[in-house]
Amino acid sequence: MWEAYLSPEQLSVFAGLPDEEQMRLLRAMTPKEVLRFDASFEQWRHAGQAPPRAEGWRTWLMLAGRGYGKTRAGAEWITRLANQRLRPVRIALVGANPEEVRKVMIEGESGLLAVGDNYGCRPRWEPGLGRLRWRGGSEACIYSGADPDSLRGPQHHYAWCDEIAKWQRPEEAWTNLQLTLRLGERPRALVTTTPRPIPLLKAIEADTALCVTTRGRTADNAHLPESFVEAMVATYGGTRLGRQELDGETLEDADGALWSRKLIERSRQSGTLARDYVRIVIGVDPPASAHGDACGIVAVGLGRDGIGYVIGDHTVAGRTPEGWATAVADAYALHDADRVVAEKNNGGEMVESVLRAADAGLPVRLVHASRGKAARAEPVAALFEKGKARFAGRFPELEDELAGMTAGGGYDGPGRSPDRADAMVWALTELMLKKERVFRITML
Repeated sequence: MWEAYLSPEQLSVFAGLPDEEQMRLLRAMTPKEVLRFDASFEQWRHAGQAPPRAEGWRTWLMLAGRGYGKTRAGAEWITRLANQRLRPVRIALVGANPEEVRKVMIEGESGLLAVGDNYGCRPRWEPGLGRLRWRGGSEACIYSGADPDSLRGPQHHYAWCDEIAKWQRPEEAWTNLQLTLRLGERPRALVTTTPRPIPLLKAIEADTALCVTTRGRTADNAHLPESFVEAMVATYGGTRLGRQELDGETLEDADGALWSRKLIERSRQSGTLARDYVRIVIGVDPPASAHGDACGIVAVGLGRDGIGYVIGDHTVAGRTPEGWATAVADAYALHDADRVVAEKNNGGEMVESVLRAADAGLPVRLVHASRGKAARAEPVAALFEKGKARFAGRFPELEDELAGMTAGGGYDGPGRSPDRADAMVWALTELMLKKERVFRITML
């Protein structure tokens, strides 16, 4: 039913033209003609964006680097299913949270609304209901990987799951989603994600009877600007981060990792209520400059069971000192914390000044880093090994940094420095490794 707006011969001729000639032809097109050209997706997509040809699959797992075209492939697949003439279908759109579903899968440049415009079948978007409706009667509803219970009750023909490695409760959400895929003769799900070595992804990929896996690299997308690909390869090529984010590899532990992925998973449990914490500390790793890349802000709480829990990652990036100080004050208020512990090596007394300016009543303790990050982290990693520290939920960015910290002082994780991990280390050191502790008295 989908009209081919350009023939393969026309696309072949266009692809063979010099860049300058291609741009001249594109500029000469009317807006409608540009949309028609863009809608020739089935002809100009690369092989990894095409649905599997096998008949028996239930899950299409697309593990690929940034810029591979995962979102466009997902939006095209869903659009075609929603507009098939046989019958209306019910679709689940699941992301890390409703906001990411909206911004990426629905309203993004390669999302469902944009793809619908290309074909003249833009669905009606009802944000208040979290629902898309197509003219033929098909509907898609948004769900969150942090709220598995929202997937209890509804039924679907198809599902599109994005960045499943970032979901807060992936196993529960995926299980509940599978139970909703019970409409039609062949319910199916597409999973688009940058790979991370979480147990759920390994389990999905291992089920080769029902799962077809597509792997790809950023460079596989010939439609990306060469300057972008060259810049990414020059910056991240050969690094663990580049292998994961650009080459789409599923990487296991770095050599000598202080926090192995197995340890991280073993140390995870569902969050406890705020009243179960007898003391809460906010750890801060300030950026090195006024416009530093990131300010690590991590909240930890001491449970009544004597265990230290990581309960929040509020790290911010690209902010002025006043901006990140406000974020620290907000985290302090959100968790009703008892103390803020901040490293003073970068900025000295200025760190305390900007924090006091954000909240005059903020109880700040400045700490000096006399040892390297890895040396400071080792006794905190030992707390996790002994079961005395745990993660109250999932914190993907923080966990990636922890997995990159190695014994002996190395760091093989994302970013130039483990800002989130360092903030967590400061907070748990204050909470669990200080001889003097101040406990919170709570009226029950």
